[in-house]
Amino acid sequence: MTDKSAEIAGLPSWLYPAGFWVGVVVLAVGVLFPGLAAVGVAWIGAVPVLAALWVAVTAWNRDRRLSVAALLALAGLVAVFFVKQLIN
Repeated sequence: MTDKSAEIAGLPSWLYPAGFWVGVVVLAVGVLFPGLAAVGVAWIGAVPVLAALWVAVTAWNRDRRLSVAALLALAGLVAVFFVKQLIN
């Protein structure tokens, strides 16, 4: 039997799937209202970023290595974004 407060890598087990399914619903509504399709795509892209921010903030006092790893992942994402802007 699993503990209700079980966490995977510092993230509550319900949070990532909930964010994903919100994005799926917005994308599905985007089929009827094309203006919302961009919002759905942006949300699907933002879910991992928000998850990393959640882990970085909430795990800081409990597991610094995990928090630093989440911050490094975000820093890598920012670096990719800026290099992509330089290439374009």
